[in-house]
Amino acid sequence: MFSFMFLLMLVPHELLSSTHVAVISPQDPVLPIGSSLTATCTLAPGLGLQAGSLFWTLNGLSVCSSSYSVLSPDTLSVTLHNLNGSQQQSGDNLVCHGADGHVLAGSCLYVGRPPEKPVNLTCWSRNTKDLSCRWSPGGRGETHVRTKYTLKYKLRWYGREKECEIYSTGKQRYSCYIPRNLALFTPYEIWVEAANQLGSATSDITTLDILDVVTTDPPANVQVSRVGVLEDQLTVRWASPPELKDVLFQAKYQIRYRLEDSSEWKVVDDVGNQTSCRLAGLRPGTVYFVQVRCNPVGIYGSRKPGIWSDWSHPAAASTPISERLQSGSCDPKPGEQNSTLRRELKQFFGWVRKHASGCSGMSIKLYDQWRVWLQKTHKTRNKILQDDNS
Repeated sequence: MFSFMFLLMLVPHELLSSTHVAVISPQDPVLPIGSSLTATCTLAPGLGLQAGSLFWTLNGLSVCSSSYSVLSPDTLSVTLHNLNGSQQQSGDNLVCHGADGHVLAGSCLYVGRPPEKPVNLTCWSRNTKDLSCRWSPGGRGETHVRTKYTLKYKLRWYGREKECEIYSTGKQRYSCYIPRNLALFTPYEIWVEAANQLGSATSDITTLDILDVVTTDPPANVQVSRVGVLEDQLTVRWASPPELKDVLFQAKYQIRYRLEDSSEWKVVDDVGNQTSCRLAGLRPGTVYFVQVRCNPVGIYGSRKPGIWSDWSHPAAASTPISERLQSGSCDPKPGEQNSTLRRELKQFFGWVRKHASGCSGMSIKLYDQWRVWLQKTHKTRNKILQDDNS
């Protein structure tokens, strides 16, 4: 035991972790989930170490010694069953140790599954000259082993097969960008191939015309403002998308708005090609959030609509406070209701004295005629106010 410990003290830690001390076989295998593996740790000759004194760890945890077999004085094996999917991207997770815990050798086990057919392949263009595509991994998604995705495309009836070269990383890793050299008025066939060391799969082919998948960035410079003193209206203005300034098209816009304290949006569909819109029927003295999005239609005479852009950043404005709200009361108190009733009755009897002869003329019909007259009076007054504010 003394000579064994003395030998370990003489061997540097870096050497103990190298292939000069021991070798694990197989090295860095790629295995399907649920499979079994027998690995061996073979010591370098002349070190004075014994295979029977070694032990194994997998993912930092000791492996039960009942799965060991001493094949020779310098070779120890371990058998692993029903392996689970690993997230290992680099580094050794199956490690052979000396009796004192020193690392003698390591191997990286990649355990996963073959890819399934990629799905949800969608593409869009922002200026008729480029194309962006994204997709989702098929089936259960995560393969647990390094999988390469390749987006390929070609003209439908002629032309050679090409590969997309600009791939995104991170959360958008299942996407690719083709910046130039695309043809118009001719459909493309586009598909995605997935491959790893356990297998390969190919998505369904998507056929598209560039002009049918044009979209834009959200409309910029969205502004919301009051319409004079009108307490139930706001005006929304925005700028047309700059990406298509040199393209013959007609934009279609949608607006949605909501109350400040609400998550429910109301959508205005009939905005058309104009870059402003007046919202009416709003609540006085209330903050509204407004967003706009764009759909480029009729590009170069295409009859198909484009793809809706994302919604713009929210813009906000408040409607003017009505005179009733400015008085500090949202609902009239009983005394105020009685005062309003007395005022209306006074107006009614004054109107009766002018339009009726004596009390015999007073009836429900006469009261209805008075209400019609009162409504016309209010409409005339509101029209004069709107004309003054326009």
